[in-house]
Amino acid sequence: MPTELLFRNDAYLKSATAQVVALQDSGLELDRTIFYPAGGGQMGDSGVLLRANGERIIIADTRKGSTTDSVLHIPASGMPQPESGETLRLEIDWPRRYAMMRLHTALHVLSCVVLAPVTGGNISPDKGRLDFDIDLSLLDAAKIEQEANALIARAVQTETVWITDEELDARPELVKTMSVQPPRGAGRVRLLSIPGIDLQPCGGTHVQNIAEIGGIRVLKIRSEGKRNKRVEIGLLATGVSAP
Repeated sequence: MPTELLFRNDAYLKSATAQVVALQDSGLELDRTIFYPAGGGQMGDSGVLLRANGERIIIADTRKGSTTDSVLHIPASGMPQPESGETLRLEIDWPRRYAMMRLHTALHVLSCVVLAPVTGGNISPDKGRLDFDIDLSLLDAAKIEQEANALIARAVQTETVWITDEELDARPELVKTMSVQPPRGAGRVRLLSIPGIDLQPCGGTHVQNIAEIGGIRVLKIRSEGKRNKRVEIGLLATGVSAP
C-alpha cells in the first residue's frame, strides 16, 4: 500500500509516529514516514524507530518499495522486529538529512551556473556532484564558486509547484537531467522553484531558502567520459548548522 510521504509537504519534520503495515525480510513498511527513500541521486535517510517498550530499531537505509509511493525502512543487522500494526516513533538522523537538503538545493543552483545538459548526479551528506555534457575547458572552479555563491547570497525562498503530466510534456525545457526522467502516470509532477533562478522537476528534499546552503566550494572537476564532465561540490565549513 502507498506510504504517506510526510517529507513531501514538510522536509523539516524530524520526528513523527507511524504504524507498521508490512514486515518483509528486507525491511519495514509504515503507513506514513519522514524517511526519504533513495532516489533522484539523493541517498536514503537513516535514523531510528522507537518502540513503546523503549527498544530502538536503527534504520541504516531507506529505499523505495515495490509499489508506487511505498517506502522500505531497512534496519541495521541484529535489530529487534516490531509487530504488524505496532505504533512506532520515527526519528531521522537530522544533521545528515539537513546536509543533503542543503547540497541538493545547491545542485539546483549549480545547474543554473553551468549551462549544459545534466547527464547525472549524486547527493551524499558530505558532497554532491553533477555531470554535464560540456567541454572540460569550459569548466572553471573559481568562476563556478563565485557565480553559485552570488546566487545563494540572494537568499531566495524555494517553492514547491505541481503541474500536470501534459503541462510538463508541453515544456520539455524544464527537464535538465538527461539520465533520469520525472515519473509520469500519477497525473501530476512535483517541481522545485527558486524564483528568478531555477524551475525543474524534483522529488527530493530541499531547504526553504537558498541562503541556508551557506555557500559552496568546488572539490573536483574531472572528465568521466566523452559526455560526462563532473563537477563535485561541498559545503563551506563556515556554513549554517542544522536547525
